[in-house]
Amino acid sequence: MHTPDNITKLGADEIFVFGSNEAGRHGRGAALTAAKKFGARYGQGDGLQGQSYGISTKDKSLRILSLDQIAIKINRFIKFATENPKFKFFVTEIGCGLAGYKVKEIASLFNKNVIPNNVILPERFCK
Repeated sequence: MHTPDNITKLGADEIFVFGSNEAGRHGRGAALTAAKKFGARYGQGDGLQGQSYGISTKDKSLRILSLDQIAIKINRFIKFATENPKFKFFVTEIGCGLAGYKVKEIASLFNKNVIPNNVILPERFCK
């Protein structure tokens, strides 16, 4: 199972995981979808917000974070997902749009972890 390409609705126990920025300006891409449809809060970049979970790939000034900085945020998310097995987390291709990273660069940050069964990754992250 992989994250669907276009998520428009979620079940009560499902969470939309999107790439964000530390300022919590959800103005484009998956972040805008998270704000419009899944409860992402303006001003909150990281963590659980409504039926969404933000992983920042840009800082408060909208500068792209390093892969090492993003890895810390991904590790924090994996820990959160592991501690919350009642939820199913659908991860979008964070960092691969507006932040400009290649799929293999971000996918490798996930693949360095033991991914719990409740975390669903995009198909291209699994190749």
